[in-house]
Amino acid sequence: MTASDRTPAAAPIQVQAPAWFISDLHLTPGMPRTLAAFQRVLDQAARQAGTLFILGDFFEFWVGDEETGTPFAAEVAAALRRLAHAGVPVYLMHGNRDFLIGRRFADAAGAALLPDPSVIHCAGQRVVLSHGDMLCTDDPRYIRFRNWTRKRWVQRLFLALPMSTRMKIARRLRADSEAGRARQAEGAAPPDYGDATPAAVDALLASSGAPTLIHGHTHRPARHAHARGDRWVLTDWDLDGRHPRAAVLQLDTGGFTLLPQVD
Repeated sequence: MTASDRTPAAAPIQVQAPAWFISDLHLTPGMPRTLAAFQRVLDQAARQAGTLFILGDFFEFWVGDEETGTPFAAEVAAALRRLAHAGVPVYLMHGNRDFLIGRRFADAAGAALLPDPSVIHCAGQRVVLSHGDMLCTDDPRYIRFRNWTRKRWVQRLFLALPMSTRMKIARRLRADSEAGRARQAEGAAPPDYGDATPAAVDALLASSGAPTLIHGHTHRPARHAHARGDRWVLTDWDLDGRHPRAAVLQLDTGGFTLLPQVD
């Protein structure tokens, strides 16, 4: 069974509207403007949101919950916990860069870890949520890598390595990923490389019984129409580069609204 064959639980999670959705912030100490924008969103969410969903790749990489004790991760966790204490539930889904986030960080952040995929019911709508990488079935090499790294025994072996070794491996994987994106931008990869495939999207919509899918990962924000329903792709966040981008997708009784976070 491949990652794209996963079927979410039939019973949806009932959540309070307005629900806010973000993903792919890739938080790191080297991106202070992005972190500041995220903290501003949390301040807004405390006043305006009913629920916050973070759909993966929250951190640039995460090599184990020992990172929770670092100053940067502790600052981020404290900011999330303040939001949770303000009465706004926080749900955190693993991404392809931070799938080793565990209970220690989630507890520090006051967040609930959310399986990928998951179904929610909000503002009268049934919606299926995913990080999105499992939908990229036209990239079999990545899907094999994804399935391998999600095995518990592989993760236990990795987490048994010294922290310094894990950091080196994470930086190498990050460099390889960025090189692949550069080749794609230069036209050296097929146009659909790294994108969600329509068949995988329709299969997830069908198995979840939801007419709407929300995901991140592909860094191609848009609303897409599929045979089985609509697909909202969340933007990645980068307020420190030459092309600033950040946005929140909101769901309330009026439907979906995009809330840009770039001045």
